[in-house]
Amino acid sequence: LVLVTLAITSFFLQKNSSWLTQILVGGLAIFGVVFAVNSSLHSYLILAFTQSERVTMDVGFYYMANAAGRLLGTLLSGWTYQIVGLVGCLTTATLMVGVSVLATIRLNSGYKPQAVS
Repeated sequence: LVLVTLAITSFFLQKNSSWLTQILVGGLAIFGVVFAVNSSLHSYLILAFTQSERVTMDVGFYYMANAAGRLLGTLLSGWTYQIVGLVGCLTTATLMVGVSVLATIRLNSGYKPQAVS
């Protein structure tokens, strides 16, 4: 983390870089931090919602579903962008977020996570 911070700081101190490049690098750095936190949260949640005797099977299923979702998202976004353009692609992404919210609502909210040892 310290090396990344130093690299970004040295990049911003360069006199010949444009403001657009600086915004792009800053945005990518922020995205990287948010992505890392989100990834660790998912890892915690899959362990919190699994039973101790099924940990390996549930974690494997999670990663398989994650890979399938990324593949479906890549194909669907490319297809909708080619057919209806950027607005259609963003509309499809919004609809998929809605489907995700509906699936999340179905999770058992009364479940008490167990500590994984």
